[in-house]
Amino acid sequence: MSSPPDSTVYRDRDFRVFAAVRFIVTIASNVQSVAIGFLIVTLTHSPLELGLVGLCQFVPMFLLTLPAGDLADRMDQRRLLSATQAMQSVCAGLFLLLIVFHTGGTWPYYLVLILFGATRGFYGATSQSLMPFLVPPEKLPRAIALSSSVFTTATIAGPALGGFIYILGPTVTFSVSLTLMLIASVLTATLGGRRRPPHVDTGASRLERVKEGIDFVRHRPVVLGAISLDLFAVLLGGATALLPLYASDILKVGAVGLGFLRAATAVGAAGMAFALARWPIHRHTGIIMFAAVALFGVATIVFGISTNFYLSLGALAVMGAADMISVFVRSALIQYATPDSMRGRVSAVSMLFIGASNELGEFESGTTAAWWGTVPAVVVGGLGTLAVVAAWMWLFPPLRKIDRLSDAETAPTS
Repeated sequence: MSSPPDSTVYRDRDFRVFAAVRFIVTIASNVQSVAIGFLIVTLTHSPLELGLVGLCQFVPMFLLTLPAGDLADRMDQRRLLSATQAMQSVCAGLFLLLIVFHTGGTWPYYLVLILFGATRGFYGATSQSLMPFLVPPEKLPRAIALSSSVFTTATIAGPALGGFIYILGPTVTFSVSLTLMLIASVLTATLGGRRRPPHVDTGASRLERVKEGIDFVRHRPVVLGAISLDLFAVLLGGATALLPLYASDILKVGAVGLGFLRAATAVGAAGMAFALARWPIHRHTGIIMFAAVALFGVATIVFGISTNFYLSLGALAVMGAADMISVFVRSALIQYATPDSMRGRVSAVSMLFIGASNELGEFESGTTAAWWGTVPAVVVGGLGTLAVVAAWMWLFPPLRKIDRLSDAETAPTS
């Protein structure tokens, strides 16, 4: 990872603002997600319709994430990120209008989710590529862990807050999301930090620039293995999309219980993130990552068969802790392996994988639940995660053998 010529441009204030913005946006997104999930379940009681919530966000995000990464490499990420957050507030406002005017049917909500998915395509790539410009390289692993701690703390508070606020009605819920997104947009516009050298036009087309980012990831087995492992493990083992059904039909705990179920994964992730900030992974990084993803799969199976609310909470917490290890390792490997001029595009490729594992995973979970039933869908997904771990240990030996995080700078290419 290239070092800046003058580290004095870094300001502690910028990372604090960045972390605060991430906290606010995550709170707002989770509050909105709980509201949408419960609203769709209330209107339809259909797992397939619930799965469409993820698909409507994934498709535009899939189409726009790579172009957004190229844009982040050619524009000021701060302005682009601020504009994206402003558009997310517009989406919350549209949801609010749909509630106020009592629009019939669910299709208008799916249209707004498509727009929200488009904004997430820009938000993810831009946000991830910005952090190395706000902290010096030697502090990056700890900054990643601290940022992850902030994110997971917000993920704890967001769903629980969304569940409690939803008791007051969806109008209040979407109003809170709208306000928080606007605050985040204003704060992002104030960020300073190190500036990337001015973009030099090489004459390459946008498609060629995007392909450069894809090729960069494709020829680095450590990076490709880490992000694709996360993709398929979470795609198969993601049970969070079905939490509204577990809350209403299996565990019978209602909207407040749904908030706690959504928060349980984040509780485990937050605890692990704080532990990683205090005791970072120094050795045997690859093996630890594979072990964590295998534990994620086992916890998914336990959650799938559980009919006890507290056992389900525990299984979700273990899933969150295991997933956080994977997130930390993947994020650090990408940042160490990527030069400044490629950060936006490489981050976009990474976010595309993450988006596929989350949003497409929601659709996959909803579809398989409609075919096989909710519990079998989750259990089979957990078994699939374990199979992916075994396959990836064989397909990506450089990832399995990697020792220190910083070794990603000199890891073999293919």
